[in-house]
Amino acid sequence: MTVSTSPEPGRSLAGAATGIALVLVAVLVGVAAQRVTSPTEHRPTAASAVQPTGHTTTVDVVAEGMRFHPARIEVPAGDRLVVNLTNRDPRRHDLVLAGGARTKLIGNGESARLDAGVIGEVTEGWCSLPGHRQAGMTLEVVPTGAAASPPAAGSASPATAGSASPDQSIDVMADPGPAFTARDATAPPVPPGRLHRRELHVREVVREVAPGVRQQLWTFDGTVPGPVLRGRIGDTFEITLVNEGTMDHGIDFHAGAVAPDEVMRPIDPGQRLTYRFTATRAGIWMYHCSTMPMLHHIGNGMYGAVIIDPPDLPPVQREYVLVQSELYLGPDGEPGDLAKMQAERPDAVVFNGYVAQYDHRPLPARVGERVRVWLLDAGPSRDTSFHVVGTQFDTVYREGRWESRPTDPGGAQVLPLSPAAGGFVEMTFPAAGHYPFVSHSMVDAERGAHGIFEVRQ
Repeated sequence: MTVSTSPEPGRSLAGAATGIALVLVAVLVGVAAQRVTSPTEHRPTAASAVQPTGHTTTVDVVAEGMRFHPARIEVPAGDRLVVNLTNRDPRRHDLVLAGGARTKLIGNGESARLDAGVIGEVTEGWCSLPGHRQAGMTLEVVPTGAAASPPAAGSASPATAGSASPDQSIDVMADPGPAFTARDATAPPVPPGRLHRRELHVREVVREVAPGVRQQLWTFDGTVPGPVLRGRIGDTFEITLVNEGTMDHGIDFHAGAVAPDEVMRPIDPGQRLTYRFTATRAGIWMYHCSTMPMLHHIGNGMYGAVIIDPPDLPPVQREYVLVQSELYLGPDGEPGDLAKMQAERPDAVVFNGYVAQYDHRPLPARVGERVRVWLLDAGPSRDTSFHVVGTQFDTVYREGRWESRPTDPGGAQVLPLSPAAGGFVEMTFPAAGHYPFVSHSMVDAERGAHGIFEVRQ
């Protein structure tokens, strides 16, 4: 930390109050990451409570590793504080103070200046990008000396600030209505050729996640989960990530073994990145956003599946893909609540991004057909124990290993998976009827992780 003091130059604050009020409102409603304001905006933090000294304290602060260094700044009470912020992190950051002063968003290697005004009380600071504050990107400005005042009444702590207590609630039994279309759970076929090129577009969209409940989701190609990709051992995937969002995003493919330094780096809005890997092992593999805090990005919808078929995988009559994940509601139309994610307090647990959608739009099958269900637990935090009521699994393939086959005398009642794990099960249905499927972690089944197979003759 570099600190210097100098005589305070004369400076007019006329006209600043309106702009600062707008910025403060933006922070409170969670859109500060999209606003660009003057890097030298200032407002005295406690001008009425402390006698200005006429001096300025200048401090160099570095943003690196999702932290501010230093995270505590001591300033003689009555001094004006100027912060020179330098970003050494691959992600963009800014610095916002509770009094309203802020920098612009800066990228790696860039710097910005923040004039915090006269310091007379403890003041909190943070990065305004979604999730960064809750992930620990905070600092504290502390006045020293007899003239210092305690923190302002009602100021929020960095651990809890930005965590909404939304009025939204989910009724897992509610009918989504006749116009509702469930996500097609049918597994895609293996595409021809051995080189698979595709663009994935990062889009931040508002979508319904349960009847009457909307969230701003961060997505790959506008869907949660993202598109299901498929191939064989030896196939090469060349994926171009296009960031059409408002913040930095990245991608991590578990299906490939590559050095993460370049291909998994976060990219800024408007940038593109090409990620190339060759599939060397079979299974259903997760892909997800690689940007910190990953808990927030995965928990807000940035995940998908890549199926790499085991050699000589036999054909079946029906083949489905189910991705289990959790929902952590923020306010209506806003991103999910990171504080809930950190406390592991999901509002819902779902298959393919929507609460109980296959209760209302059951998955079809016929008596005697062999049905394969690929399952991925995208988490970010909850295990699953996949079970189909009324039948048994004669085939179980989990994390790249056959655990049961039709010729074996035994069978299985569940496919247990931890976050990021995957596999598939196969079964036949003995008679026409409605066969529920659930996570047999019953608290999660009752949070929405259930659906129905509708079996006909």
